[in-house]
Amino acid sequence: MPLSRLTAWLLLAPTLLLLVLVFLVPIGWFIGGSLAELGTLSEIWEEADAVLFSGAVGGAILNTNWIAALVTLLVLLIGYPMSYALSRAKGLVFTAILLCIVLPYFTSTIVRTYAWMVLLGRNGLINQILLGIGLINEPLQLMYNRTGVIIGMTYVLLPYMVLTLYAAMKAVDQRLLQAAEGMGASPATVFLKVFMPLTLHGVIAGVLITFILALGFFVTPALMGGPGDIMIAMLIEREVELTYNWPTAALMTIVLLTVTLILYAFYARISDQGEARR
Repeated sequence: MPLSRLTAWLLLAPTLLLLVLVFLVPIGWFIGGSLAELGTLSEIWEEADAVLFSGAVGGAILNTNWIAALVTLLVLLIGYPMSYALSRAKGLVFTAILLCIVLPYFTSTIVRTYAWMVLLGRNGLINQILLGIGLINEPLQLMYNRTGVIIGMTYVLLPYMVLTLYAAMKAVDQRLLQAAEGMGASPATVFLKVFMPLTLHGVIAGVLITFILALGFFVTPALMGGPGDIMIAMLIEREVELTYNWPTAALMTIVLLTVTLILYAFYARISDQGEARR
C-alpha cells in the first residue's frame, strides 16, 4: 500500500472506529440479542410473519411510506425554486437566503416542532390571523392530524433538499445556457430543455435523501400527529419503551434498516454519477 493511502487510512481510523462503536455495535447488539430470545430460525421466521403482516404494523408501514412520499413531493416543489433562487443570488441576498435555510439547524428538532405546534394550534398565530381577516369563522384543525405532521416534517426536511439541489445547480456549466440563448431559445425553453435535465441527478438525489430521512421520522409525528398517523419508528419506540417486546422491535428495525440501506445505495450511485459529470 502506498504511503499516502496508508496515511489516509490511519487518519480515518479514529473516525471509523468511533462510527463502529457508536452505530454498528449497538445496532448489532440490539438486533442480535433481541432475535436470540426467539430461539431457532424457524421461530424467528414465524414471529416475523406474525408481526410484519399484522394489521398494526402493515398500517404503520403504509402510513410511513405515504407520509414520506407526500412530504418528499412537497419538499421538492418548494425546494426547487428556493435552490434556483439561491444558485442565482449574490452578495447579501445569497447570505440572507442561506441563513434562512441553515439557521434553524442551530436549534433542535423538538424545539422547532414545538414552535410549529404554537403556530398551528387552535389559538395559534395562523388561526388568529385567519380569524382576524375574516377568512374563517372558526379555528382550523391544523394539529394532531396528518396536516400537522406533513407541515412539520416538510419544514424540517426542506434544507436537505435545498442544499442538495443547490450543489447540482451550481455545477451546471453556464456556457451551455448561454449557448442555448444564443441559438434563439427563450428563457423558459432554456430552463425546461437545458437547465432542468442537467439538474435531474440532483433532483433524484434530493428526493432519495429526503425520503430516507422521512421514513425514520419520530419526533414530529409523535408530537403533531393523531391516532391515524402512526409511523413505523413510533411503533418501534412503543415496543422498546412501553411493552418491552424487543424481538418485535428488532424485526421492524430490520425492515426499516433494509429499506433505508437500499435507498441509500441508490442515492450513493446517483451522487457518484453527478460527480462524474462535473
